Amino acid sequence: MKRNRTMAGTAFAAEGSPALPLQRAGYFGIRVVDAETGRGVPLVELRTTSDLRFITDSAGWIAFYEPGLMETKVWFSVKSHGYAYPKDGFGYEGLVLTPKAGETATIKLPRTNIAERLYRVTGEGIYRDSLLLGKPIPAGVSQLNGRVMGQDSVLVAPYKGKLYWFWGDTARPEYPLGQFGTAGATSDPRDNPDQAIRLRYFTDPKTWFSRPMFPSPKGPGPVWITGLAVVDGGEKLVCFYSRMKDLGTCVERGLAVFNDTKACFEPVVEFDPTKPEPLTGHPFLYDDWLYGTYDGGAPLPCVRVKPTLAALKDLKNYERLAEPRLRLRDAKTGAPVQNHGGSVYWNAYRKRWVMLVLQMRGKSSNVGEVWYAEAPSLLGPWDKAVKIVTHEKMDFYNVTQHPYFDRGRYVYFEGTYVNTFSGNPDPTPRYNYNQILYRLDLEEKRLRV
Repeated sequence: MKRNRTMAGTAFAAEGSPALPLQRAGYFGIRVVDAETGRGVPLVELRTTSDLRFITDSAGWIAFYEPGLMETKVWFSVKSHGYAYPKDGFGYEGLVLTPKAGETATIKLPRTNIAERLYRVTGEGIYRDSLLLGKPIPAGVSQLNGRVMGQDSVLVAPYKGKLYWFWGDTARPEYPLGQFGTAGATSDPRDNPDQAIRLRYFTDPKTWFSRPMFPSPKGPGPVWITGLAVVDGGEKLVCFYSRMKDLGTCVERGLAVFNDTKACFEPVVEFDPTKPEPLTGHPFLYDDWLYGTYDGGAPLPCVRVKPTLAALKDLKNYERLAEPRLRLRDAKTGAPVQNHGGSVYWNAYRKRWVMLVLQMRGKSSNVGEVWYAEAPSLLGPWDKAVKIVTHEKMDFYNVTQHPYFDRGRYVYFEGTYVNTFSGNPDPTPRYNYNQILYRLDLEEKRLRV
């Protein structure tokens, strides 16, 4: 029988019509919802007294079937980053359910994070449990999109009517090593971020796996990019690239332009690989300048250049605006917040510049806590900050806002969720090394400092 393949390499499920062959009448459905919004909460762990572990999918569902535990009372501990289930008299966080085939139960989970976790953007089985239970999922969302199992660090730019997405090292299903030449995809900017981002990967026509955006490197080593931007009046998509020998040693560095016909980046000028890129982070256009960050200064916009390819090629055209330092402090306690990347964008709703910044060496994790700050000028003063997201002993790095998704009072942002740097030996199935989207309500009272 002929299979219908999409550009991503897998068939999409239609909204309201999940893949019926995957349904199983014996499943008991458990849905965890945000107690405040009623929306399904992804990344919630339920665990039995025998340490069976279940993780909610992006709609908050768990498809439960254990032959020895059906039709009997079962204790489920409930645990999730930024959420806290009420403790009982012995201090346990959880509840008793009686799993019955074909039935469902709902758990309302109080949120401690200010920002709300929406769904996983990349990787396999984003709505796995929903499909097993026969529940509707967002239209156009594949369960193995581009054959991607995991992806590192996203950069996005609106370009010629689409959103262009790029990631670093990308894992595949058939072998522990994936592709390391930068992955890419597009999406429709009209996608509703509250529902889904429908990625269309650039894939290899033979394997349907995500293909490198730098197809012809000069030598071995991962190719990472930064400073993704649109210049020349919207006609060119550019980035700064680095080919790495290891995590800390760059052997090639330069500026590249996206070739629309070949759908890949092509280097146009090389820089000294022993020196930092002239512009990094998540750049933005403002007052006829392209602003970005510089070595050690992210997310502070501390360098600018005219937004033309000709200007970007010449290092003499880059202007330094400030020393790459931030002195953020917790708005409540006054404790310093050591920054480790993030992004700054103008917010029309607040009529101020908004910064989302990742904290290094935070209380709950090494690089897993996200803070909010705002200022009347892009140069600040950036001083008081409010924690909006925490990930207990897990990483959530390279956080960025998605300003093209801004919807009035709501700001959307994502980061890479992984266990690499925070001392947690236990990766979360499916979620590990993937991108998770959050939503922040700017009317939240706890943001006012």
